[in-house]
Amino acid sequence: ALLLSGAAFAFVPPFGLTSTSGLTSSVLPMSSSSAAVSCSETSLPPEETLDALLAVAIEASKLAGDIIIGNKSGAEVTKTKANPKDLLTEIDPLCEKTIREAVAKSFPDHDFLGEEDVPAGAEASQAAIQSKLDNAKSDYLWVVDPIDGTSNFVHGMPLNCPSVACAYKGEVVVAVIHDPHHEETFSATKGRGSFLNGERIRVGEQSTIGDAIVAMGSPPAEESMKMSLKALPVLMPKCRTIRMIGSA
Repeated sequence: ALLLSGAAFAFVPPFGLTSTSGLTSSVLPMSSSSAAVSCSETSLPPEETLDALLAVAIEASKLAGDIIIGNKSGAEVTKTKANPKDLLTEIDPLCEKTIREAVAKSFPDHDFLGEEDVPAGAEASQAAIQSKLDNAKSDYLWVVDPIDGTSNFVHGMPLNCPSVACAYKGEVVVAVIHDPHHEETFSATKGRGSFLNGERIRVGEQSTIGDAIVAMGSPPAEESMKMSLKALPVLMPKCRTIRMIGSA
């Protein structure tokens, strides 16, 4: 999955989504020495532009979702990326191409960063984002993971989805995650809150971690995997339970 540093938008389909009330994510890589432009320093695009960005992000993610559903029984692995657990299928680039074309149709001057543009590994992802920002062709940068949860997709598990975000001057202003298996579209627009199929959603009301379900990933890279496993014995006794569902 493409990494958005400090992302404040999470997808947890089986248990319901809890989301922050607004996006505060920067697309600057975490290891970058550059200072992220703060929300207060970044002027938002006009309201009508935000509406248009959101509409295109939803349309693009749904078009990619249709492709996923058409191949929901699984797909053959065409190659691996960082390691044998980091998979890529022939459907990934098809979904990305579909999203890219949908964006270009409405916003031909916007920049685009997809999985196909980025070599394997976290450092490469960070370098790719930094390069796009340093050599910006536009104030707008679309960042896309065409199939978030590729391992699930390969094995025919209905826990995978297109992830589409648009950043303006280095700050994410629109993000959409479409779950085609359950016909659920999660969206967030900076300053407006987060929504599921157009209905407002909010963070859970649990006041203690003991009442919460903790969702965590199963990262393919060995170093990241070791860090995640170290968290298990610390978190497990303190929370209600932990789930690894494989799709952010």
